[in-house]
Amino acid sequence: MTKHILLILIFFSLAGIVNAQDPHFSQFFSSPLTLNPAFTGKFDGNVRVAGNYRNQWPTINRAYQTGTISVDFPILKQKLDYRDTWGVGVMGYSDKGADGAVSFNYASISTAYHKGLDEDGYKQLGLGVQGTYSNMLINTSKLTFEDQLTINGTFTNPTQETFGNTTLNSSFFDLNAGLLYTSSSTDRNNLYAGVSLYHINRPKQNFNSGPEYLLNPRATFHAGGYFPTGEMTTLHLSALYSTQAGAHETLVGAAMQFSAGGLSTVDNPVSFYGGLWMRLGDAIIPYVGLEYQNLRFGFTYDVNTSSLKSASQSRGGLELSLIYIAKTPGSKGIPCPKF
Repeated sequence: MTKHILLILIFFSLAGIVNAQDPHFSQFFSSPLTLNPAFTGKFDGNVRVAGNYRNQWPTINRAYQTGTISVDFPILKQKLDYRDTWGVGVMGYSDKGADGAVSFNYASISTAYHKGLDEDGYKQLGLGVQGTYSNMLINTSKLTFEDQLTINGTFTNPTQETFGNTTLNSSFFDLNAGLLYTSSSTDRNNLYAGVSLYHINRPKQNFNSGPEYLLNPRATFHAGGYFPTGEMTTLHLSALYSTQAGAHETLVGAAMQFSAGGLSTVDNPVSFYGGLWMRLGDAIIPYVGLEYQNLRFGFTYDVNTSSLKSASQSRGGLELSLIYIAKTPGSKGIPCPKF
């Protein structure tokens, strides 16, 4: 059976058996609004723009390509207690598979309030909610089937498969929420832990008048932090456990930040990152990054270690992240999660 047919079978198996597991990022720490709505507005600055791109299983032609972009910012800074933060954000999210035949598109609005728990606001507890409009689309004209396969290995025979419509559509509203606790003892360290729940309302999915599927909730527990290991080095740690419809994943890892200057350059940092994450039982994920002033770039490449490595040739997925934080020169807010 060819890769094209296998890919279609995989997609329909996921949709029918585990009820549409969510796409995921290896750099979960660089995609705040897909990780936890409570991260909305939780950063040191005025505006944050984050973008992510993932190309999974590149040995299979355009198997899965995922991209997201988000913008979030704190509001009412002058009217709130100096220890508190209120943020709002928007996000666009696209996940395409089967060489573009299958497309999932999302548009989200989120808000979160972070309440200071101590005199300086170095400890905060945040609650976030997120509403998402979701659209799923299958372009049946781009699908290929086994009866189209010729002895020459091409898909040029007519298929006996029929569809009432060339395009199958499904749209629904989704509700997500999360909690986030953050703590710092100085302006050079931060620890955080959170839990998020996506698809709280278990929205119904169906294509046209076909059978309905309930989208199972996804629960994610995550934690991380950073602390200095020297004047010019900082260690970043993070971990995640996520479960949905009987499927689960666990990621753990760390990266070392090497500053190009000492503490005198903290307001205009130039740093290099090197580290490694592991998706337990599935992949090792080398990470490199560059931070220049208010811009941070990250690159990872999944290397499969599971039984899938024969089909994927050990190549699980390339991933890029880019985060820009606009802030007033010289200003310094409450320490926040760095990634």
